[in-house]
Amino acid sequence: MNYSKWFQWRVLLLLQFCFVQNSPAQTIDKFWPLPSNAIKLHGYLENDIQNSLANWNMGVVPYDSLALMFKNGRSLFAQGEMWGKAVRSGCMLYRYQNNPKLKEILKNTVYKLISYKRENGSISCSPSSKQPDGPGGDIWERKYVMLALEGYYTDVEKDSVILKELIQQADILISQVGPSPKVRIVDLGWSPNHIESSTVLEPIMRLYNLTGFSRYLDFAKYIVEVEGGAKGHNIIEDAYNGKDPAMIGGVYPKAYEMMSLFEGLLEYYRVTKNEKWKLATLRLFENIKRKEITIIGNGGGDKPYHPNVAGEAWDYTALEQTNPDMERMMETCVGVTWLKLCSQIFRLTGDVSAIDMIEKYAYNGLLGAMKPKGDGFSYVNLLNGIKTNPVGWGGIVNNVNVTCCNLNGPIGLAYLPYVAIMNSPKGPVINLFNASTANVELPSGNNLKLELETIFPENGAVKVKLSMKKKEPFSIKIRIPKWSENTMVLVNNKSYKATAGSYLEIKRNWADGDVISIKLDMRCRLIEAPKGSNRKGDNFVALTAGPIVLARDENIDITFNEPVQIVSKNGIVAAVPLPKENSNYRLQFSVPTSKGYIKMVDYSSINNWNGKHTCTWLPKH
Repeated sequence: MNYSKWFQWRVLLLLQFCFVQNSPAQTIDKFWPLPSNAIKLHGYLENDIQNSLANWNMGVVPYDSLALMFKNGRSLFAQGEMWGKAVRSGCMLYRYQNNPKLKEILKNTVYKLISYKRENGSISCSPSSKQPDGPGGDIWERKYVMLALEGYYTDVEKDSVILKELIQQADILISQVGPSPKVRIVDLGWSPNHIESSTVLEPIMRLYNLTGFSRYLDFAKYIVEVEGGAKGHNIIEDAYNGKDPAMIGGVYPKAYEMMSLFEGLLEYYRVTKNEKWKLATLRLFENIKRKEITIIGNGGGDKPYHPNVAGEAWDYTALEQTNPDMERMMETCVGVTWLKLCSQIFRLTGDVSAIDMIEKYAYNGLLGAMKPKGDGFSYVNLLNGIKTNPVGWGGIVNNVNVTCCNLNGPIGLAYLPYVAIMNSPKGPVINLFNASTANVELPSGNNLKLELETIFPENGAVKVKLSMKKKEPFSIKIRIPKWSENTMVLVNNKSYKATAGSYLEIKRNWADGDVISIKLDMRCRLIEAPKGSNRKGDNFVALTAGPIVLARDENIDITFNEPVQIVSKNGIVAAVPLPKENSNYRLQFSVPTSKGYIKMVDYSSINNWNGKHTCTWLPKH
């Protein structure tokens, strides 16, 4: 090693670090999350978060073995992503509850990873001589290393050692990748259009916000404005022009990676304030929402348009979700990244439909993909058939089935308290109705405690209690879900008009002990299926109760997939809630048909890990 050059580099790095500025000026988001440890969920969602935390992030995740890949090499392409995903979700979960045991686990693995740096200083599964390693997925892996280190620095501990490492990793990356004579980023990757490598945009922009170093913004500009996100396809331009997601990227419209790129594009927009980048993302969001998201809030499939992308491509899934030819659909990585993109869009624009999308996925697709004890997630999911499927890209590490989806599921859970109650310049914003307690800083700087008392989604009654030291004026925004057509809202017995699919803003002089009473419309509704390419949609219907999707389960009903004629009036089904005689299900209903009653349960509770089947889209009699 040339110690003189090493010393010079270290001095330069330290000088740069000393002059790190505050985050560059950014477009102000309309809403923002509460600080670390400011909200506590109870009951329904909290039990799932704690199960996943105890039995996965602090249970079986083999952190040491995942980190060793950066020293000894990987056995599968891009396998180095696993460590970063595990740590990233752990950091978000730590932000939620400041668990000291979790912090110890995270700190140990972060410092162990740093000790495995290559000769050139990079943290990579590929030897220095093979970098940048396109087929190995080197850039994709480094993306997740950077996201994990950034998560640790922002959410766990502002350790200057971590920030210095981030700067070093980014500088090595941009010394290797870029315009000629460097290697073009769209020439690096394992997929047909190399879309995955450009997703490093997100951690690069996050590091720019931490440091203000112009070279990171320059590299982001190269990804966005020179290369366009993929080889042979300017997918950002395609989204801006309103192209359907299934047609973006040629033969490889990989849903997960595409949305990951646009997460970074929104960070780029916040800094550059170029409306084109915002509009490109919003147009993609609208097209995904209309053409790809299924009844349980996830998307992507394999039939009929992209059979060679293992159920992980945009495939007009909203329209094709009843297609009987579908074999793989709705990768958990897709659903979680959709949730994260919705969170970004909501914070930036205040679009209520983004939270509607999050709620739909959280209560159905996300919880429905999780193992009953929280020790992992399904790789892909079906609406009819064997619901869960653990088979997909990944590997067995220390006897643990470590797939990308097993490691991405917990980040979805960690985002639920992040978005449940948020803040704004005018006051708090209530997005999700799960029981919770939150401490919110008011515009005056004073503290407000909000308590949501409810057993939602078992029923739609929610009480919001306010605790504060003195009376003062501010606004409280309450999301009125699109599915809640008749919502009642009272404040101390004064009624307020609520419109479905919007926010009800209540501005008044609030006082300690004030109570907001909300009654959401949880009536059971009949949903007609989309027809899709095979035109068989008319043969199926589904049921929802509030945001909850219902299904039949072979575990308790041997006639689970027989045709039925649901009795309804104007689309409303007089389903009768049943007592919890079986603790395996969160919700159970007796549903009227032309030949008597059938039992249906919430889709998320159904345990098909035993090979049994579910039926969500019911064949008509």
